Amino acid sequence: MPVDTRTKILATIGPSSDTKEQIAELMDAGADAFRINFSHGTHAEHREHIKIIRKLEKEKNRLVSIVADLQGPKLRVGDFAQDKVLLKEGQKFVLDLNPEKGDATRVCLPHKEIFAAVKAGEILLVNDGYIALKVVKCSKDKIETKVKTGGYISSHKGVNLPNTKLNISAITDKDKKDLKFALENDVDWVGLSFVQKLSDVKELKKLVDGKAKIISKLEKPSAIDDLDNIVKESDAIMVARGDLGVECPLQVVPVLQKRIVKTCRMQSKPVIVATQMLESMIVNPTPTRAEVSDVATAVYDGADTVMLSAETAAGKYPSAAVKMMHKIISQVEDDPLFFEMMNSARSKPFMAKEADAITFAASEIALALKNVSAIVCYSSSGSTTFLTASERPALPIVALSRDIKVARQMGIVWGVKPYVNKTSFQKFDNVEDCAIEYAKAAGVAKSGNHIIITAGFPLNVKGRTNMLHTVYIP
Repeated sequence: MPVDTRTKILATIGPSSDTKEQIAELMDAGADAFRINFSHGTHAEHREHIKIIRKLEKEKNRLVSIVADLQGPKLRVGDFAQDKVLLKEGQKFVLDLNPEKGDATRVCLPHKEIFAAVKAGEILLVNDGYIALKVVKCSKDKIETKVKTGGYISSHKGVNLPNTKLNISAITDKDKKDLKFALENDVDWVGLSFVQKLSDVKELKKLVDGKAKIISKLEKPSAIDDLDNIVKESDAIMVARGDLGVECPLQVVPVLQKRIVKTCRMQSKPVIVATQMLESMIVNPTPTRAEVSDVATAVYDGADTVMLSAETAAGKYPSAAVKMMHKIISQVEDDPLFFEMMNSARSKPFMAKEADAITFAASEIALALKNVSAIVCYSSSGSTTFLTASERPALPIVALSRDIKVARQMGIVWGVKPYVNKTSFQKFDNVEDCAIEYAKAAGVAKSGNHIIITAGFPLNVKGRTNMLHTVYIP
């Protein structure tokens, strides 16, 4: 097992990584969490993957987080009579509800909600944005467009509408079935695709009903318009750079990435940077220099987690991709400039709640007091740990929770070493002894060190962090 990094790695399970041996290799290479992608595979396959992860978790004695990523609405054109047709710049092209196979002049677009929402002058992007169509005229069953950017188009290519807010839920009937399955199989996080507005997050929250935490995937410009509120309502955020890079100008994506990461950190919400991080390793044993720089930038930005998609799900070198990502993270985190950047970007606790002030003070004490080796957080819901991690302290964070699900959820949270502790404390001396025991077990403390403890008092009461304590380890 490689040395732990503060920035976590989320690996996607797929055909290249679906056996016990392959998943074990990913864990040994440095994966902290696993993504189950419900855009592919069957429930039976996903159930088997979850069983394998939980079995390996016990065998390797380390908690692992599982993210169930819902597919969301998929907008696609219909069938073409030929394998593919060429659309030329400037030509007219029609999208309609006619189910007959398409040609170079028209094709079916089987989504009534698009016809109800789109307006003249708006842009439709097809095939990951390689084809751009400008709407000239629209009615309830026909959209006339002019080809702005031509190219080949074939059956079932995806459609993006960067300027259009569709009156559809982010949660499809398929998603509801997948969600029910995921919750029954005790996943830790649920990823919500196609977030357009705050109500999408609230709808999923109601369905999940506290059985998991929610990751809102930001891939639509309309979600960026309400970024602060969507981050506030979510438990975590994913910068879904794939669709975001289609619906926004490419040069805007790095700027949005930094803005999203900063917003999440200010609100103490974990943030995942995803998509095409080591894309060339799908087919090559080493990444490009640009990809290495991309991963490093996300780490320097302060992302909690960086994600591998097809690299581990369908690539030729899944464990090598995780190892490479781990090496990049380690190199960045060993740079003295890294913690200078983390400290300079810390938010000040203006208008702070009690817990905000406690966790901010813990980081200040860590900077001021010599020979402090770790921060130990007692957390029932995980929120205290989120707050502590958002400060990006130059110390390991040991998170203790009575709830194994809460402990597992820390697998995508920056700098956290999670443990399950079911002790019911009767007096404060037990709190100190327990914190020392786990800090030593985590390998982050020894005799002669101080540790910082944050907790709630009275003990074992959920939702209140009001205590900060330092203890010397004799």
